Amino acid sequence: MRIRPQPRRRTRTPLWSGTPAGRIVASTEAAGTRTPVDDLVGAPVAVGFGASAGHPLTPRADNERLRAYEQRVKGAFARIVPTLKSLAARQHEADFVTWAQEESRRQLGFELPGTVLEDAWVNDLDMRQLFAHATFETLRIMSGDYVGQDPLATRDRSEAFQAFLLDCGFHAMNVTPCADGRLAHAISYVLRLPMGAVRRKSYAGTLFDVEEAVERWASVELSRFREGVPNLADAPTRYLKVVSYHYSSRDPTHHGCAAHGSDTRRAAMAGLEQLRAFREAVENSYCCGASIEVLLLGIDTDTDRVRIHLPGATGDADLDRFIDAGELYGATARLDAASARNLIRERIAAPRDGGRPPEPGMQRLMARLIENNIAQIDYVRHYEGGHYADIGHEERFIGVGSDFEEIQLRNLTYFAFMRTLEEGAPNLDVGIKIFRRLNVAHGLPIPIVLRFDYSGQVPGARERAIQRCARIAEAIGQRYPDLAERGLIQTFWTVRDSSRAAPAEPVGGSLTALEKAA
Repeated sequence: MRIRPQPRRRTRTPLWSGTPAGRIVASTEAAGTRTPVDDLVGAPVAVGFGASAGHPLTPRADNERLRAYEQRVKGAFARIVPTLKSLAARQHEADFVTWAQEESRRQLGFELPGTVLEDAWVNDLDMRQLFAHATFETLRIMSGDYVGQDPLATRDRSEAFQAFLLDCGFHAMNVTPCADGRLAHAISYVLRLPMGAVRRKSYAGTLFDVEEAVERWASVELSRFREGVPNLADAPTRYLKVVSYHYSSRDPTHHGCAAHGSDTRRAAMAGLEQLRAFREAVENSYCCGASIEVLLLGIDTDTDRVRIHLPGATGDADLDRFIDAGELYGATARLDAASARNLIRERIAAPRDGGRPPEPGMQRLMARLIENNIAQIDYVRHYEGGHYADIGHEERFIGVGSDFEEIQLRNLTYFAFMRTLEEGAPNLDVGIKIFRRLNVAHGLPIPIVLRFDYSGQVPGARERAIQRCARIAEAIGQRYPDLAERGLIQTFWTVRDSSRAAPAEPVGGSLTALEKAA
């Protein structure tokens, strides 16, 4: 049993190609040549931090903590298939049920459905049901640990970052990465920002719902007006909307953003156009566009290297002008921390090619993002040899509905935000296409986790969230009947009270129905 095909042989596409001016090239254009900086940033190194290893701006303790969390969670998912294989090999032995439950507790940390194990002597093990159950149970445990233990130290850093944002002139920061699972860690790892202080909502190709984004902006402004949170409505701060597109440096024509045909320039332009549409929508509806600021980022999913686009002559983000964290990593690697920070600030503030320098508050934020990303570049260098081996999709499940705050790990989930299937179908179609290759091609079902948030302070909100799970699950089965009828789509319904810090609550799913029927 396999989840995925054998990894492709790595090509020797140069890491981080481009023209000397840093111009974004379309996927059909020729790659550039390597530079000494590329060699420094991308060179494989030994795993672990030695006494002199690492960039001077990298907090080694943070990297070690993040690595421990990643290994613990991904290790739990990685043990599922080997454990099920061992069960399949012994399913007809006399003591199978007792042994299987002991093995599951030892390897996975939980028991498997007893009825499925007990019926194995008649029809063989239902491996699809066991695989889906193990995936969902592992997620449930992970979600509870994330909320209860705060493994990424989010709560400790949220207030400090919120104060920093206000000092930079921003009262809110809303980030839209692509729904691609290779960007699921964009906030806590790539940008090193605390969830809670930063709002994340992912969309395929970063094509976020403009109307929903305006509603979110209005909610933030209402809180400022009525509650003074995070500051008073007349304070001279702005709402910051960030879009993060992605690209692949190692295989740009195949492993870039699928929603844009792996064309880096198309992906960047689409993100910029959405930002313009959002700002224009606020201006046309509320006549206060001055309170909106936008920022365009690009992330190399092979290395986690970030580029931050600078304003052009008109003030909008310029696709051909950006600050590259990888280049600044190389330029500052042999400096002391204070000198490194000074050089980063100088590079950001210096106007070039007729463009404008960012305003002072934005410069400070950009410098913080570059410094944070330098730590992540170090992370990938020390633990992944400079670039990830899984440059393509390797997600474990599809998340549908509200954002999954606890999912902060690369290539763990493909996320499709939606309130109804009709509006979220394009996002989900991309995910289903990915999982047809990852799972269905090997006889495994596509695990889909539905998540809808509700406010416990609103009467009937929990019941309505559960009803929404049921409607979406039914609609998914109707949209992909070829998969649903063969048991190749399995759903797990969860809801979460957004008014308090609590893990997601399981409330139903396709496996629940199967277990009741048994």
